[in-house]
Amino acid sequence: MPIITIETWPMPPERKPELMKKITKVFTECGIPAQAVTILIHETQLDNWGTTGVQHSITYKEMKR
Repeated sequence: MPIITIETWPMPPERKPELMKKITKVFTECGIPAQAVTILIHETQLDNWGTTGVQHSITYKEMKR
């Protein structure tokens, strides 16, 4: 029973069902029943995520969200 964890920035709620459906499809194509696939989405605010010592809220402030 695979458990897939996705660490991501906040994403629009309407994108999540499609993402889950596509990930589940990959596993079902490998012979794993869809009922056995569990997906967890952990969304981290950009203020709480950083690279090279800089918060992503600063690095990506121009990015459309």
